[in-house]
Amino acid sequence: MRPTGPKLKVMQDPFFFGYGSLVNRATHDYPSPYHASVKGWRRAWQGTRLRKVAYLTVVPAHGEEIDGLIAAVPGHDWAALDKREGAYQRHPVSEHVEHGAPHEVDVQLYAVHHEHATPREEGHPILLSYLDVVVQGYLQEFGEKGAIRFFDTTDGWDMKVLDDRAAPIYPRHQRLRPEETAFVNDQIDKRRIEITRERG
Repeated sequence: MRPTGPKLKVMQDPFFFGYGSLVNRATHDYPSPYHASVKGWRRAWQGTRLRKVAYLTVVPAHGEEIDGLIAAVPGHDWAALDKREGAYQRHPVSEHVEHGAPHEVDVQLYAVHHEHATPREEGHPILLSYLDVVVQGYLQEFGEKGAIRFFDTTDGWDMKVLDDRAAPIYPRHQRLRPEETAFVNDQIDKRRIEITRERG
């Protein structure tokens, strides 16, 4: 009988938890995406010193839970994603994530680094082209109920939304179907979110 030694543990690729634009699969090609949720965090719009627009981030929030998408980072190569999420820092959240992957996963999420954050009164607007991408992702992954939940579980809707659809500023902007555009517009109207066309 051949002796057996200790089994080698296969190193699984780590996963990111996307809660904004990373929910929209058209903005990336990371493999093995699965629906997921994370407890203890809530989304919020945040101004930074890096750009005069708002970033979507997450903040610790006891008892809260948000939906999103996890996907693998092949070979533990975070470099490209870290560059894309340059205003953010990663946080390990594996023990707080529920997901549809068929195996255990090591999960991290990105939150705006506190050193970059600016006071709300500085008035950095939310780019409509950015919001469109995020909501399109939630509509495609979670349907209208999931997209409404995105709005309900996100703070900062008192910030103005800059209408840049005609000339999108957001680098990963996507073309929305008419019904997707109508949904975003309807949520903006229902929530009385202020729209501006003035680029500061």
